[in-house]
Amino acid sequence: MSLQHIEQPVILGTHDGATRLGADVLRLAKGASVRLLSRYGILIAFLALWQVSSSAGWVNAAVLPPIGMIVAALWKGLAGGTLLGDIAISLQRSGIAFAAAVVVAIPLGLFMGQVRSVETALDPILQVFRQTSALALYPVFILLLGLGEASKVFVIFWATLFPLLLNTISGVKEVDPKLLEMARVYGATRLTVFRRVVLPGAVPSIFVGLRLSATTALLLLIASEMIGANKGIGFQVMNAQYNFQIPLMFAAIVILAGLGLIANQALVSLQRRLCRWSQPIN
Repeated sequence: MSLQHIEQPVILGTHDGATRLGADVLRLAKGASVRLLSRYGILIAFLALWQVSSSAGWVNAAVLPPIGMIVAALWKGLAGGTLLGDIAISLQRSGIAFAAAVVVAIPLGLFMGQVRSVETALDPILQVFRQTSALALYPVFILLLGLGEASKVFVIFWATLFPLLLNTISGVKEVDPKLLEMARVYGATRLTVFRRVVLPGAVPSIFVGLRLSATTALLLLIASEMIGANKGIGFQVMNAQYNFQIPLMFAAIVILAGLGLIANQALVSLQRRLCRWSQPIN
């Protein structure tokens, strides 16, 4: 047997391995493309339609500028530092208000959820305040606190307080009574029952409230910065609209949407980390 006959099967085997590897890569790429299109296909189609409609003159480009112009305005504002200061101011306002809501709402909600007499006494006034729009009360806050930072922070705090408070109360009340009874039968103290049963059972509902409150904080941030403010992303939206800088206006709106997505994803990741026991097993 010659040397060529010995080496030939090895060469064919290498070729077959490369073929299989290429097929696997194509299959993985196809699967990733399908997952990408199934999740973001409608969004991509919407942006493509916007770009084509504006560029082709189907819509007024002065009102709905092409996506490219918005991206360029966004890059110019971020690279030049014009929007960075506004982002910092907006994050400071919403962050302080959100943190204050967390500090007040979660302990109060845990307490009210366990002490029914306190909940019964406070529920009517909470329902009245909850049904009253924070924007309707904003002029009152301005009269009391002025046009400075205090009124802006307080209106955001007021709006973010109630979703978190009510979800915390609901989470405590929805803890399985059988778990509470079992803990007491085994001699657990009230503190142990709270720490081991009530608090873990309420955490998923608390995170729902956190996500709702984070979204509400950004919505009220825009409204508060549109009145009596000279810095902030909400101010930039109104200022760009007044000066007919429409690409910059849309760029500021994109920043607000991005901040909302980042905040929501951060809370979702934190919830998955803290509530692994509640995740379904695949």
